[in-house]
Amino acid sequence: MRSTPPPSRRHWDGSPVTVHARRFLRVAPDGPSRLLRCGQSDRCRDCGNRIEWYQGVNQRPVRLHPPELPVAEVPDSCRWHVSSGVAHPAGDGSRWCRVAHAVVCPARDTPPAPPELAGLRRRLAVNTRRLIDAGAFTPCAPLEAEPATSAVCRPARPVVRLLYVHYLATRPVDEIQCVAQTRLRRRCTSTLLTPDAAAGTWRLMPAAAATGQLALPAAVMAVYDLTRLPYAEQLRWRTQRCTQHAATPSAPDLTVADWEPFDPLIHHEHIRTRLPNRTRRPGPSEHGREADRL
Repeated sequence: MRSTPPPSRRHWDGSPVTVHARRFLRVAPDGPSRLLRCGQSDRCRDCGNRIEWYQGVNQRPVRLHPPELPVAEVPDSCRWHVSSGVAHPAGDGSRWCRVAHAVVCPARDTPPAPPELAGLRRRLAVNTRRLIDAGAFTPCAPLEAEPATSAVCRPARPVVRLLYVHYLATRPVDEIQCVAQTRLRRRCTSTLLTPDAAAGTWRLMPAAAATGQLALPAAVMAVYDLTRLPYAEQLRWRTQRCTQHAATPSAPDLTVADWEPFDPLIHHEHIRTRLPNRTRRPGPSEHGREADRL
């Protein structure tokens, strides 16, 4: 019985085999973005097409269309380029550029897409229909489709006040997910609001913007207030990290935080004048429908 010889360290032609050491992606402490280059990909919540997140020059997240496009097919006002992980709203002088996803998103009708990008927008619309038919994507239901007879008022996109700034969340408070990357290179499934963590308080406050402008006259809104929590706890919410990953700052972010600066003039449809912890009482018409069911 003959044992198997060890593999040769040379190719069949006699050239040596070069083994490259594995390199792991790390986040530089002084880098402009904490996102890994392999962890920026995501899908648009409105159309289901792929997007890439980048940090903008104003420290706000920017969604870009993944492939580069020739500059001849993109108007000057729609050109973007990426430098050192930061997205800049202009061309870099090369023959290629990036474009913001909001310009070509088929789920948005306003503002209208430029004629040069109409073909790309149609291709994305066809891809959205394929994803819906295959069951891989479900469009977000409009706010008007929410049942008005629910037992508890629960805003789908609540206004959160932390570090004395108003932000608009993309999902209910108890569903805000951590953005850190796990050891399996996946997004953490933990939520920010846990039983062992301090919670905020729902309050009625003037409908003021995040930039500090004057509030709308005679307008109040339900706000999830976190300003009474310690600074470290508010910072954990602002960076959108669970209690475990907040203690491990070396873990990179797999996606950007979902916070959007609140503006009452732009986000007026998300203003709720009723506290979520109050039970809705059915009106006379609802009593009539219940009697018909009985």
